[in-house]
Amino acid sequence: MASDVDTAPLVGRAELVQTVRSALLGDGAHGQTAAVFLTGESGVGKTRLLGEIGDRLREQGAVVLTGSCLDIGDASPLHPLLQALRRFDADLSTRARTSSAVRGLLQMFADETAGPDGAGALLERVSRGLHLIAEGRPLVLILDDLQWVDRSTRQLLLYLLAGLGDLQLSVLAAVRAESLQGAHPLRRVLTELRRLRTVRVLDLAPLGRADTEELAAAVVGRTLSAEAAEQVWQRSGGNPFVIEELARDLRDGRDGLSETLREIFLDRVDALPQHAHAVVHAVAAGVEPVQHWLLAQVLRLPEDELIDAARAAVAHRLLVGADDGYRLRHRLVAEVLAHELLPAERSGLHRRYAEALTAAPGELHQARLAHHWRLAGEPARALPAAVAAAQEAERLHGYAEAHRHWSAALQLAADPGPLTVDRVELLENAAEAAHHCGEHARALALLEELAALRGGEPSCALHIRRARYLAAAGRSALAEEEYQRALKAADCSPRDRAAAAARLAELLLHLGRYADAGERAREALALAENVEGSATEVVLASSALGFSDACLEDPDAGLAVMRDALDTAERAGQPEDVACAYLHLAELLTGPLNILEEGVVVARRGAERVAELGLGRTWGTRLLAIAINGLFRVGQWAEAEKVVAAALRHRPSGADAVELLLARCRLSVGYGDIEAAGRDLDAVATLLAGGGARHVIPLLTLRSGLAMWEGRHDVARLAVQRGLTESRSDDVMILSALVWHGLRAEAEAHASRTVDVDPTAVRRLRDVADRVARKSAGAARPVRSVVEGFLALCAAEVSRLDGSDPELWAVSAAEWDRRNHPYPAAYSRLRQAEALLARRSRVATAGKLLREAYHVAQGLGAVPLTSEIRELAGRARVSLEEREPNGGNRGAPTEEADDELAALTAREREVLALVAEGLTNKEIGQRLFISERTIGVHVSHIFDKLQVRTRVQASAIQLRNHRG
Repeated sequence: MASDVDTAPLVGRAELVQTVRSALLGDGAHGQTAAVFLTGESGVGKTRLLGEIGDRLREQGAVVLTGSCLDIGDASPLHPLLQALRRFDADLSTRARTSSAVRGLLQMFADETAGPDGAGALLERVSRGLHLIAEGRPLVLILDDLQWVDRSTRQLLLYLLAGLGDLQLSVLAAVRAESLQGAHPLRRVLTELRRLRTVRVLDLAPLGRADTEELAAAVVGRTLSAEAAEQVWQRSGGNPFVIEELARDLRDGRDGLSETLREIFLDRVDALPQHAHAVVHAVAAGVEPVQHWLLAQVLRLPEDELIDAARAAVAHRLLVGADDGYRLRHRLVAEVLAHELLPAERSGLHRRYAEALTAAPGELHQARLAHHWRLAGEPARALPAAVAAAQEAERLHGYAEAHRHWSAALQLAADPGPLTVDRVELLENAAEAAHHCGEHARALALLEELAALRGGEPSCALHIRRARYLAAAGRSALAEEEYQRALKAADCSPRDRAAAAARLAELLLHLGRYADAGERAREALALAENVEGSATEVVLASSALGFSDACLEDPDAGLAVMRDALDTAERAGQPEDVACAYLHLAELLTGPLNILEEGVVVARRGAERVAELGLGRTWGTRLLAIAINGLFRVGQWAEAEKVVAAALRHRPSGADAVELLLARCRLSVGYGDIEAAGRDLDAVATLLAGGGARHVIPLLTLRSGLAMWEGRHDVARLAVQRGLTESRSDDVMILSALVWHGLRAEAEAHASRTVDVDPTAVRRLRDVADRVARKSAGAARPVRSVVEGFLALCAAEVSRLDGSDPELWAVSAAEWDRRNHPYPAAYSRLRQAEALLARRSRVATAGKLLREAYHVAQGLGAVPLTSEIRELAGRARVSLEEREPNGGNRGAPTEEADDELAALTAREREVLALVAEGLTNKEIGQRLFISERTIGVHVSHIFDKLQVRTRVQASAIQLRNHRG
């Protein structure tokens, strides 16, 4: 049944039509290029709108060319433009001159051959041809299904929208939103085009409730009843195509799935031979992939007939056959066919599946068994299979799968038939599996149901479990309270007491309260001596004690305790113990001990190990976050970006997500990606309900740093003051970093004169810095070393309030060089140069310092720092290019002085050429065999040197300077 889309009225889009017309041909677009891109899901009405708007634009006197892109990749260059020209030529009847220009351009395409003048010259000739066609009138190019645009057309759009070719052009294009996934090249193009004042990207939303009812009523031909209107609204989600199909079904007295969609698939199924028809029904009811032997048992067909039937289903493009079995080409077929079988037929199919799986030799397929017995209407037989599937998943450390199976078992236990079910045990197992796989909210909800089922006062074990789940969810304050309740509980056994003390020690360690953590760890180890089989408690307490000792007393002894804890955990074989030991060892190496390279290796090796144990989403994510932080400190930001991408694939939640988001935010702040950093900080703040200083202080430190790059020094000040107020942490390193940000905020306020310096805040910050210095004096040497670096920054920032002291900045730079932290070292050199220039002394030294800082900042991709260095160098008339002794620039290009690309390096020219082809950073990286982040750094440098803001503008310069 064909859809009568054109006969239905256009509803709910009048304002949008006017907005697009105004954007393309209104006063604001007069005399310049303009573009509107409509994005939206399939069926939302993009094509209909293109036609409607095109008609209105023709009525306004515009020349409108309409084409569509084909889903055949780059096989047909410039296809939509050629199609548009041919359609336009066919519609011309009176304007002979215009017709001649159209045919001339079409002939030019027909005669085009590869030549030395290349793609740039072709684009210029296309532009001239379109100019002749327009004859001074506004020209509008309308393109449908732009998600399939070929590379040549994409390059033409960039060229024309850059304003080249002396042509007033407007572009109206429709893009299917769901197609712009992953590294789709059009995603980056649209992101860049959004920044242009004359380009608008409009997301076409589904219709609202009132418009949905109006459109459905127009199709039905009468006002809908309240019940029918509600049904159409709920089932359609406001999608116009679906609304019209549902309304036609309603008008024609049909119910269920859209008849159009149903008929498309049913016609293809009905065309199958009888046995092939049965094969498709069986595969639709099965769990894909359906193995050939299993299909044979379910259908009970002779082998030859089964093979012929399967071959026919594959040939009709309903099934896909592979070595592991058969799959439906589209799962919508299963939804369609589900309504074609009687309930008895469906349950019979599932029963045959279950019986075949039960009778199969070898290992039982418990998960499939549970599925098929349940749908066969046999919950009593499905429940044992679901429990067995969950236990099997846990044995293989597949906690996410185990959680699904335990949840299914809980549902089946509601009607267990003759079976006796221990619901308490099911809830305990389901909650623990949810905790292990990172579903923290679900774990807590199941635990509350368990407590309600048991009734009475919560047991010590329940307090401990709730505390564990709360800590994993990032609710540290509540977790600490629960551990305290467990230790005070009357029923607390020696084992429970040792477990509570050990886990509390670990929690205090994460909160940065190292002295308290060490005290609880010693208590836990003493309790564990009298408990048989207490390896877990020993590992947790030893890790906390080793970390505490390494920070506060003896680094070597503490590190040895940590390594012994890891060995103990590996021997015991408990996944969480192994993960905990790796985590604390990596934290110690990359943090207090500042042994960064080894710490990164331990963190990444630990992440691989815990992923093998099924804890990749939780502990693995946190270990990768530690690796990211270590890589950030040593200046390997591009490698850190790769680790971020790997960690995000785990889809972490709770405290695990907090660690990763903070690590990614450090990179974003360094790169100057203000929007991304703000999003991550907001997400962390949301997750940190009841969080401890271990997370809150880094969060506020980053928020302060971000605010300073934005010039919001008052916001930066407030973030630091809040951190000082809320802190209970013993971690002098994160405190010293926070104090530096506070003093820097005051110094930036003084330098910018946008906000008055707060003398009270300065005094408080200096007092805290002195307190940190006194406290760190008794800490281990590596801890003192890191703190001294931040205190050097603090002293230098204070000097900025009353004439910046270059010597203090020189000390700071040396401190951070010694620790191999390039970013704060480069920042210190910038400030040292600034202080020297302010005193008008040692200008040559200042220039050298700026060049050194500039080289480091550019290599990192630290855009804000690079910009500040460049701004200071510009004011002081200091060249940032290295010079040879003869006065020439090192690596200076040989092109003429007026070459716009003369400032680019050879690699940057390579990158720019590929940008002009419309490639994304990822595609360019694959072409040049370097990382995507490095490409991003090159693109940033290209933009800076060419003084452009978008890829479109950069591409215009490339095309203007390179014809071959």
